[in-house]
Amino acid sequence: MKGETLMNEKVMVAGAGKSGIAATKLILETGGEVLLYDGNEALSEEKIRENFPENARLTICLGELDETLLTGIQICVMSPGIDLETPFVRKLTDKKIQLWSEIELGFQVAKGQLLAITGTNGKTTTTALTGAIMQRAFGNSFTVGNIGLPYTEVALKTTEKSITVLEASSFQLETIIRFHPHVAAITNITPDHLNRHHTMENYIRIKEDISSNQTVDDFLVLNYDDEVLRAFGERKDLKPKVVFFSSTQLLDDGYDLEDGVICRKEKGEKTELIRTDELQLLGRHNFENVMTAIAMAVCMKAPMDAILDAVRKFRAVEHRIEFVAERYGVKYYNDSKGTNPDAAIQAIKAMPGPTLLIGGGYDKGSSYDEWIDAFGGKVRYLVLLGQTRDAISDCAKRHGFTNIMFAEDMQEAVKVCASYANAGDYVLLSPACASWGMFPNYEVRGKVFKECVRAL
Repeated sequence: MKGETLMNEKVMVAGAGKSGIAATKLILETGGEVLLYDGNEALSEEKIRENFPENARLTICLGELDETLLTGIQICVMSPGIDLETPFVRKLTDKKIQLWSEIELGFQVAKGQLLAITGTNGKTTTTALTGAIMQRAFGNSFTVGNIGLPYTEVALKTTEKSITVLEASSFQLETIIRFHPHVAAITNITPDHLNRHHTMENYIRIKEDISSNQTVDDFLVLNYDDEVLRAFGERKDLKPKVVFFSSTQLLDDGYDLEDGVICRKEKGEKTELIRTDELQLLGRHNFENVMTAIAMAVCMKAPMDAILDAVRKFRAVEHRIEFVAERYGVKYYNDSKGTNPDAAIQAIKAMPGPTLLIGGGYDKGSSYDEWIDAFGGKVRYLVLLGQTRDAISDCAKRHGFTNIMFAEDMQEAVKVCASYANAGDYVLLSPACASWGMFPNYEVRGKVFKECVRAL
């Protein structure tokens, strides 16, 4: 079906959020008919219809699902926010309705080459940087997916010569069918979303599925320092050509970090590419993101001068260790995207000096021990808010860290940090938790933090 229409097909779209609206538009534009369903009965059907032409072949169902509407439907495009274990989803699978993710629909319709990036941490920065390189090297490119722009929103704009760079979350990869990137990358795999995926084994399998449809003509970029991914890359039954990168070990083939220089290795022969002090990104984890992006670009045969020019000019993505402002000698950084302990660890490591840390939020079933251990004398105060603040406080005290304060909201947290910080200190928002409960998403949380800092 890739590049073809959905003419005369009746397709269900589950979820009336941003990706669901984009998916519905795409199906309608390619000649299909849509049943748009959302379990939230408080939504306004009138407002949802404003997104579409008056004569659209569209049925909207809110609240309880009317199963008579499922007649003739063979495919349901799923919002990534819908847990596949809900009773509603079981009704679909009982009726043999195939579940597609929004990125599967985008892939089936889009044209041109696809690059896809997943991983627990670093995938957004890597996606944005890879997209910047593709734009610099080839011009006709799109950057989409979990980074904020739905794949389905640009699918009909793609051409045989265009390149699409996509960030794929585990939620999106759960329901792929023929999704097939020419170059794929997995940045790392650490515990996350276990409240949905339940076990690390299941979470790992879903991440590795990004390569499930790849062939011997494709490429898979993997983190050699991640034991799970190293083992995966060394499997004999893996079809794509594996390209490793490492920030801690010297490789014979791949990309590594030597004395502050990112190098490319080919059968032991070294080519120095770029010094890390030329980058506008902080931290070893970001050097890994750069290696990933360079490796993917080389697989696409992008000219090295174009690659390195894009890398030098690239700035941190919003909410990813993003410099906000300096107030009275104190520098403030926004890492609201640090929604799990491992991501928050990387942000702490990236801070150059004494740090006041704002953490806490929604409980995703994470363990905070390694996060606390990573403080390593660098964190002066820990300011906690949200649902997890008591659990994190108890964990910190067990590890001997007692400089802890609670805040009721972000404004209070920022003011507390400002009052306790000394000139030369850093204030870091890197919560190690999701935003839900206090904020609708991490973007809003980060924006509120920045507003509070700028109001000091």
